[in-house]
Amino acid sequence: MYDRRAQEQKLDRAYAAARRAVQSRWLSVAALEQSAVTQLLTLAGAQWHLLLERSWPARGGAALRADALLVGAGGVFVVAIGGKPDADGSQLHSVTRSVAKATGELGLAPVAVRALQICEAAEMNDAGEMVWRLDVRRFATALHAERRRLTSTQARLIVEQLSRAFPAHTSVPLSVDDAEDAGNTPETPDDDPGGLFDLGELRDRWMDGVLSAPIENWMTFLAQDQLALVRRNWQGPARISGPAGTGKTVVGLHRAAYLAQRTTSRVLFITYARNLPRVQSTFLHAMAPYVADRIDFRSLFGFAQEFLRHAGQTTHLNGDRARLMFNLAWAKVGRSGRLAELVPDPRYWQDEIEYVIKGRGITDFSAYAAVPRRGRGRGTVPQRTDREAVWELYEAYERLKAERTESVHDFPDVLVAARDAILRDPSLSQYSSVIVDETQDLPQVAVQFLHALVGDAPNGLLLIGDGQQSVYPGGFRLSDAGVDIRGDRGQVLRVNYRNAPEILAAALDVVADVAYEDLDDTVGRGQREVELVGHDGTVTVRRFSSLSEHDDALLHAVRTTPDQPGTAVLAPTRRAIERYAQLLRSRNIPVCLLEEYNGAAVDAVKIGSYTRAKGLDFKHVLLPCYDDSLVTSMNGSRADALDAALRERSDLARRQLFVAMTRARDTLWLGAVDRSATASGDPVALLGDRMT
Repeated sequence: MYDRRAQEQKLDRAYAAARRAVQSRWLSVAALEQSAVTQLLTLAGAQWHLLLERSWPARGGAALRADALLVGAGGVFVVAIGGKPDADGSQLHSVTRSVAKATGELGLAPVAVRALQICEAAEMNDAGEMVWRLDVRRFATALHAERRRLTSTQARLIVEQLSRAFPAHTSVPLSVDDAEDAGNTPETPDDDPGGLFDLGELRDRWMDGVLSAPIENWMTFLAQDQLALVRRNWQGPARISGPAGTGKTVVGLHRAAYLAQRTTSRVLFITYARNLPRVQSTFLHAMAPYVADRIDFRSLFGFAQEFLRHAGQTTHLNGDRARLMFNLAWAKVGRSGRLAELVPDPRYWQDEIEYVIKGRGITDFSAYAAVPRRGRGRGTVPQRTDREAVWELYEAYERLKAERTESVHDFPDVLVAARDAILRDPSLSQYSSVIVDETQDLPQVAVQFLHALVGDAPNGLLLIGDGQQSVYPGGFRLSDAGVDIRGDRGQVLRVNYRNAPEILAAALDVVADVAYEDLDDTVGRGQREVELVGHDGTVTVRRFSSLSEHDDALLHAVRTTPDQPGTAVLAPTRRAIERYAQLLRSRNIPVCLLEEYNGAAVDAVKIGSYTRAKGLDFKHVLLPCYDDSLVTSMNGSRADALDAALRERSDLARRQLFVAMTRARDTLWLGAVDRSATASGDPVALLGDRMT
C-alpha cells in the first residue's frame, strides 16, 4: 500500500542531504545554482540519475556548455542553470543534439532527449522554442509530471552510455541515485571508460527489451535503420519505402517531431485516409507534446479544401451528386456503346476517369491517348478507338456537372484547383516541411500539389509508402509528377518489426502471384524478401458450414482474446462492418469504430474496413468471412479486356486483404463460410459490394 507520508519524509530527507552536498561542494556558486543543484540531487533521490561536471564536445574550436544530464522515467534532459530566459539557447541545443546522437546508438528516439534551462523566472512549461525553460522554484514538479518513457533498467543503460560519451572532469563519480548517500559510490555504473558492457552488448540488451514490450514503446525507441532516417539531412525531395511492418509511419512521425524540434516553422503531416490524422495527432501529442502545436495532421481532401478556402476559392464538393452525374453520363453514352462491350461494370470506367484522367490532371485527349495506364488492367483499352469512347464518357460527365445551377465538383476537381492555386502563388504555403504517408494511394495531382507547397527545399518533401500496399486503382511514377528523387534520397526499410513470422508468411501467400508497380517505376512480385525480428505468433484459419457457426466462433475468439482493447475486427465493406459491429454489441462486447477512433486508449474492440486500418496495427486481428472479399461480381470472360479487368479487381482485393492481415502483430484469426451458405443474399455475402 502506498504510504504518502513515508514518501514525503523520504523526499524531505533526500532534500536535506542534497542541501548538505551542495553546501559542501558548491559554496562559491550563486543562490540560483545552489537551489537548482539541490533540487536536481533531490530528483536523483527519487529514481532519477544525475551526471554533473561532464566533458562536452567542442564546436568551432570552443567547448560547448551544459551543467548536467538528468535521466529518469521522463527521458533524458540536458540541463543548463542560470542566465536569462533567452540566453545560451543555441549552444544548449547543440549539446542536446550531441547527447541525442549518443543515446541514439541505443535506439532512443530524439523526442526523448530535451534541452532544459533552469531560470530565475520563467513561465511554467515555457516550451515555445527549442529549449524548455522552467522556473527554478517549480522545475522538479514539471519533470515529475512528464509521461513515463523509460523503465529503471532502460534509464541505467542510458546512464552507462552517457558516462562513456561524456566522461566526468574528476575521478569522483557524480552519478547520484540517492541524495542521502551523495559523494559515496552510486548504484549506477561508474565512469570507467570500460564500463559494464560494450556498446554492442548495451544495444542488444536495449533492443531485447523494446521488442518484447508493447507497440506503444516505439514512440520512444527506434531501431538503428529507422533512427538514421529520422535524423537524415536531405537536400531535396526524399522517399522512404519498404514492406509492411517496417515502421515507415513510425519513422514519419518521429521525423515530423525531429524537424519541429529544430525549427519554429510549421510541418504538415498528411495522408489519404480521413481517420488517420486524428490517430497520428494523438500519438504525436503523447510522443512529443512540446512540438505538437507546430505539426498539422490533415487528410488529403480535407486539407485541399481548407487550403482553397484560405486562398479565397469556393468549391462545391459533393460526392453523391458527382456519382449521380456519372451515372447519367453512363446511361447516355456508355451503357450501349463500346465500353459496355469491353467491361460492362460502369464502376470500372468511373475509376478510369477519376484515377487515370483526372487523377493525373489530363485535360486533352492527345495526352490521354498516350498515357501509360499504370495500375490498371493491361489490355483493357488497347486501341485508340477504345480510348476515344472513354474520353466521350469523360466529356459527358464533365458537361453534366457544369450544367448544374451550382457546379458540382468531385474529389479530383478539388485537388487540381489546389495544385493550380499554389503554383500561381507559392506564398500561400505556410510550411517548411511536408511529410506524406501512404503516398502510393494518392493520385498524381495530389503529389504535385503537396510538392508545390515546399518545392525542392532541403528537408522539404518526404514521401512514405509501399506500392504493394496500394488499395486503390491507378498509379503513376514520381517523375511524371515532377518529383526528382536522386541518389540516397530514396531509402528502403527492410526489417519487419511488427508481424510474427507466421502472420507475415500467411499474408505474403495471399499476394504471392500479384505484381505491383511502385512509384519509382519498379515492378515487384508479392513474395518479396523481408527481414524479420521474430516473436511468437499464431495464425488460425477456420472454415464453417454455416454463417451461424462462423459467428459463434468469431464471438468466442473475441471473448477469449487476452487483450480486447488491442483487438481489431476488420471487414472489407460497410455492410459487413455494420453487421459485425451489431453482432458484437448484441453480446455486450464494447465496440469502437475505426471511423471514430482517435488513437487514445479505449476499452473496446476496434472494428472497421481493411482500408481504414491502414497505418494502424493491433496485437490481435480477426477477419470474418475474409475470402468473400476475393470474389468479384463480373463473372465470365467474354473478352480479353474483361479478363484484364477481372485480374485487376482480383489483385486489388488481394492487396487489400494483405494490408488487413499485416495489421496483426501477435495473432491472426481468419474465418470463412462455404460459398453455398452465403450465396442467397445474406448481408455478409460481399459479392460485388464496393470496397470502402
